[in-house]
Amino acid sequence: MTQTVEALFDEGIERYKAGEDPAELISVFKEVCDRAPKSSAAWACLAWLYLLTDKPNSGLKAAQKAVKLNPQDPQGRVNLAVAMLDAGKPGVREHVEIAAQVMTVADDMRAEVMQSIDDGLTRKPDWKSLARVKQWLE
Repeated sequence: MTQTVEALFDEGIERYKAGEDPAELISVFKEVCDRAPKSSAAWACLAWLYLLTDKPNSGLKAAQKAVKLNPQDPQGRVNLAVAMLDAGKPGVREHVEIAAQVMTVADDMRAEVMQSIDDGLTRKPDWKSLARVKQWLE
């Protein structure tokens, strides 16, 4: 029996939180995105995994989809900003500013995004672009 998209997504998140290698999870989130192409959360997760595994161009494409589907999601914006920095693209400031604006009105989102950034820096300590985005948001 095929898992529901929600179950697959939740399982992917649990495996990520348990410390599984991001490279192993890309196929899980690719499947979620294939089956639920309008899920901005799935695209944001896929972008994050690509960025953690040094695939900035794939990360950029996934992050652009996430932001297009949900322009108000600060995590999507942060992922897009980091992907743009990693891929050497201009126009980063706008995305960081939008993320910061949303985060000032939504404390729970702010905590979630900062936790995610800290997690990224734990998994990939020399991630300069993520460290820069973190500085801009603090």
